Amino acid sequence: MIKYLIWDAGGTLFDTYPAVVEACQAALGGFGKEAPSEWVMALCKQTTAYGIHTLAKTFSLDEETFQQHFKRSYADIGAQCQPPFPGVEAVCRYVCEMGGQNFIVTHRSRPSLEALLTAHRMAQYFTDFITQEDAYPRKPDPAAIEALLVRHALDRSRCLLVGDRDLDIVAGQRAGIHTCFFGSEPHETQPDLEITDYTVLLHWLQAQNVDAHSSV
Repeated sequence: MIKYLIWDAGGTLFDTYPAVVEACQAALGGFGKEAPSEWVMALCKQTTAYGIHTLAKTFSLDEETFQQHFKRSYADIGAQCQPPFPGVEAVCRYVCEMGGQNFIVTHRSRPSLEALLTAHRMAQYFTDFITQEDAYPRKPDPAAIEALLVRHALDRSRCLLVGDRDLDIVAGQRAGIHTCFFGSEPHETQPDLEITDYTVLLHWLQAQNVDAHSSV
């Protein structure tokens, strides 16, 4: 029975990529540059840091200055415009109702994550989270996940990592926990579960719960 979910934030819990792309385009516009949105989206889906680095390099911009422009533009968009994916709140609520816990491991800053959770009234579902400020190595390194497992004495066999990129899945696999890939992007990893709709995950968890009780 899966009882503990460890979530990625941007692109997994919250639909943040459109805002990230918009902020990149606004930052580029400040330098008189532009790029196809599809390309910017593809870059930022690898990681936002990679997207910023590649755009700065492509257009011969100072990366630190470009990043500052991006951060200002992204802050102007606001958390309210980056909603949870449909069905994700129902999954988080179900985990709590069955006596489980939700956690987050993200590369985002703590203020950015807290703004998303507060804006969409999601903070109540999460026991703990690890952010950029905790200074763990970035995923796919499993160190941040390992830290949560130890901090809360979680049974690895009852944990599921949910993420939208290969680096999330690899981190979960290296930590020895179950993994779920969310989204339709091509990927090379082989997670335990692949979904494009959180209703599927909810039903899967409910089935796991029923099977666990029936075997007692």
